[in-house]
Amino acid sequence: MARADRLARTETLRVEREAEYRDALIVALTAAASGKQGLFDHNRDRRTRAAIAPVVDELVQIGEEIDAMREQLGMPPFALHHEFIKSRGPVGPQAVGERKQAQAWLDRLATDVE
Repeated sequence: MARADRLARTETLRVEREAEYRDALIVALTAAASGKQGLFDHNRDRRTRAAIAPVVDELVQIGEEIDAMREQLGMPPFALHHEFIKSRGPVGPQAVGERKQAQAWLDRLATDVE
C-alpha cells in the first residue's frame, strides 16, 4: 500500500510539474515571439545566451525532474521538453527566425489544449 501511495503522489506531482513546465514555456515563447532573442539559440551569441540562460536552465531542470518521475512511473520521456530541446541550436540561412518559430510553437500549444 505504501508503494501505491508513493506512486500516486508521484503521479500528482508529475501532472503539476508538467503544467508548470508548459506555463513557463509559454511565457518564454511569448517573450520570444515579441522579439526577445535567444530562446532557440540560433545565433549562439554569448550575451544573448547569458541573458536567456535562467529561463532555459529552469525549463531544463523541470524537464529533467519530470523525466525522472515518468521513468519511476514507467512512462515514456516528457515529449514536450525533448521537442523543445531539439528545436534549439544553429539553423541554416533559410530557417525561420526565432520570433516566427516561437509563434508557431505558441499556435501549436494552443491547439493542443483544445
